[in-house]
Amino acid sequence: MNEEKQPTQIKLEVKIRDDLASGRYTNMAIAHHNDSEFILDFVFVQPQAPRAEVAARIIMSPRNLKRTVRLLEDRLAHYEKLFGEVSTPSAPAPESTYH
Repeated sequence: MNEEKQPTQIKLEVKIRDDLASGRYTNMAIAHHNDSEFILDFVFVQPQAPRAEVAARIIMSPRNLKRTVRLLEDRLAHYEKLFGEVSTPSAPAPESTYH
């Protein structure tokens, strides 16, 4: 008999530092990329203010970004199933790249 080995399940305990637990509010995201990584800047823009502040920067590989996009799509679909469709403006955000 040829039995395939099942991958070993590892229980992962994830902790969050107290200074991160309350989160940071952002209302804009900017994505930059090069051939090996994506840089996601999460920004807080105050109304009528000429400047904005990056609240968090996340750097990840293209493979992990793709997994994250799938996770977010899944979570958004679940949210919309419970609370209804989220509307978005028809004009797309400007593209941004990192060189």
